[in-house]
Amino acid sequence: MELTGKKMLVVGFGKTGFSTTRFLLQHGAVVTLNDIQNRIELPREFVRQGVTVETGAHRIETFVHQDCIVVSPGVSLMQRPIIEARSRGIEVISEIELAFRFLHAPLIAVTGTNGKTTTTALIGSMLQQAGKKVFVGGNIGTPLIEAVMVPESFDYVVAEVSSFQLEAIEQFRPAVSVLLNLTEDHLDRHPTFEDYVQAKAAIFKNQQASDVVVLNYDDPHVRSLAQQVRARVCFFSTTSRLDEGIFYNGQVHLQQRHTPEQTFSLAGARLQGAHNRENMLAAAAVGFACGLPLEIIRTSIVSFQGLPHRMEFVAEVDGIAFYNDSKGTNVGACVRSLESLDPPIILIAGGKDKGGSYQPLRELVAQKVKALIVIGEAQDRIVAELGALVPTVRAESLEAAVAQAFSRACVGDRVLLSPACASFDMFQSYEHRGRCFREAVAKLAGTAQPCTPKT
Repeated sequence: MELTGKKMLVVGFGKTGFSTTRFLLQHGAVVTLNDIQNRIELPREFVRQGVTVETGAHRIETFVHQDCIVVSPGVSLMQRPIIEARSRGIEVISEIELAFRFLHAPLIAVTGTNGKTTTTALIGSMLQQAGKKVFVGGNIGTPLIEAVMVPESFDYVVAEVSSFQLEAIEQFRPAVSVLLNLTEDHLDRHPTFEDYVQAKAAIFKNQQASDVVVLNYDDPHVRSLAQQVRARVCFFSTTSRLDEGIFYNGQVHLQQRHTPEQTFSLAGARLQGAHNRENMLAAAAVGFACGLPLEIIRTSIVSFQGLPHRMEFVAEVDGIAFYNDSKGTNVGACVRSLESLDPPIILIAGGKDKGGSYQPLRELVAQKVKALIVIGEAQDRIVAELGALVPTVRAESLEAAVAQAFSRACVGDRVLLSPACASFDMFQSYEHRGRCFREAVAKLAGTAQPCTPKT
């Protein structure tokens, strides 16, 4: 892809837009930066290099006078300026598509509703322990475009990718793709669940017979997508013995045609819970696809400590355990978190509603939850769907929610923050929300002051 002198529009100036703009300028493009916000802080280097800035709106006349448009993940493709640009033959791509066109290392891409970040980080750690030079990024935090902006070369590039990013790909083709699971999410962006499924399935649409796709056999939505795949399929399962693939029945078994079965134990693994077992199997499947030795795969999985804000044990205060699952930004994630803890649980949930149903939580809430504390914009919907099942309390802030939970808890109870919602109504990000939760818990113990909420 030749960029010198090309008119490139970057839509959205978050972390992704910043890195994309830097990359395009390095390659001689003429860059216009567009953001719906009324004001953005433009780095001096961009000003010096002549970046044109347009804020406050997406204007059709700007979009239709470009050679190519690169959209950030938060930008909907259904906006009229983008539709009009496409109708005129202007290419509209995501940052991961742009990055892929300049990648030289094999790409491992991970998607799914839940577990993406943990699995991506685990795969990266596994490859690094095998002595490989690895870039880990994408939706996990560092934009994928950063992988092609450094002089060093990588043995592998491992990327978490979202449905938003996959909506605008054309050539994007991982050597190994992973689809972990599919439950309702982002229905405020995708018109239907089927649209969301097909956005995720785009991860393997360009793969060929020489590539590998790792699929969750236990998820019927994921399993059914195997018929769309041209790549070699490797299933993983925690419930079924597979004739071919990776399954768990107390030990991990790798079953491949024409080769002896290989097994190893997960004893001592630091990641806990059924959902993390699936993540570990998926990572193991990738390790085998990359030809890593069995012992490297085993030791990497068992020693991996997990990531912040994902079922993170925070503290025990007066015999009450507090768990931070702020990354549980959808109902499916909250289901998995509730499944991984023994009752009684006091659940703190709520935030910015994402359009899905809270009904999948009903059985677990009725069985395991002692009290439900709701916060944020989604309070009314959560109360309407779950409030009759258990004592339910509204809280005006996360700090107040923690205090309410603590006042209702007894020794041996577990307080779980697993919002089932996005964070942007009250916080800058799920990380910010998780930090505020940790600070609120620390305040209970008399060791810290509360985190400052979003203003």
